[in-house]
Amino acid sequence: MGDNNLKNPTIELKLPIIENMELVATQTADVVSRHMQLSEEKSGEITLALIEACINAFEHSSAEDEIYIHFIICDDNLTIKVIDRGAGFDSDNVETPSIEQKLASDERKRGWGIMLIKELMDSVSFESDHTGTTVTMVKKRDENE
Repeated sequence: MGDNNLKNPTIELKLPIIENMELVATQTADVVSRHMQLSEEKSGEITLALIEACINAFEHSSAEDEIYIHFIICDDNLTIKVIDRGAGFDSDNVETPSIEQKLASDERKRGWGIMLIKELMDSVSFESDHTGTTVTMVKKRDENE
């Protein structure tokens, strides 16, 4: 198909904030993972991290209408950016929930998203101000893949 001569091909999605719309992003992630010949384990980790990042953007950004997701395919890694035009947040001030307190309470078991994304991906960074937030997640390709 001649797509191998594209340098760092990028897929850009614009998703309306509608329930379950993150599934469009995860289907795209599956296609990209297959194209990159990533392991099933890595593909699964990417999918979980992407769901968390989308749900965070849908629920916490106060974005009015849509979020943007960019998949940037490189020789040695996949970079995914989840971008919203919401209110922004200070990633340094997000508290990691206490497992004991969460399990003992009736409150919804929430607040794990950022911690989970950091566990699942090789690197994660946040850029956020009053114009919105960009979450950049990178998954490295192993030498043997």
